[in-house]
Amino acid sequence: MPLAPHQLGTYFALTEAVSLLQHAVEQQLRAEGDLSLIQFGLLARLSEAHRLTMTELADGVVYSRSGLTYQAGLLEKAGLVTREPSPDDERATLVTITPAGLERVQRVLPGHVEIVERMLFSQLTEEDTAALGGIMTRVRDHMRSAPPRSSIRKRKARDSR
Repeated sequence: MPLAPHQLGTYFALTEAVSLLQHAVEQQLRAEGDLSLIQFGLLARLSEAHRLTMTELADGVVYSRSGLTYQAGLLEKAGLVTREPSPDDERATLVTITPAGLERVQRVLPGHVEIVERMLFSQLTEEDTAALGGIMTRVRDHMRSAPPRSSIRKRKARDSR
């Protein structure tokens, strides 16, 4: 069944707004911190949790595990994270943010916040923000109700044996 015209319009407005915001944020992150958007996302998650497994990071930022391994390697080379085997699970790798990684997040965060405020929130009232937050939380939770991508791959690999 095709989307109704108003649904299609909403979908296109959403994807365009997200693309424009991500592009502006990516430019700011590159200029102020020599980071990609995904690298910033990884560092931001780690700055809150301090240490996560690669699988937790991949599921949290919705990124492939192979892509995440590459990005974590770049961050490790830059001295922003460390990686080590988990003492609790020999299959897991723990990623820990370093003091330099925390500093980098703190350096780029003000510009990041300024862009998000200017491009997104400056156009919304408090009521708009609350409504949009509720709607997007509901949509995100629905999308995340499926098993994490990492567990789907593990299950497929296990079932194919």
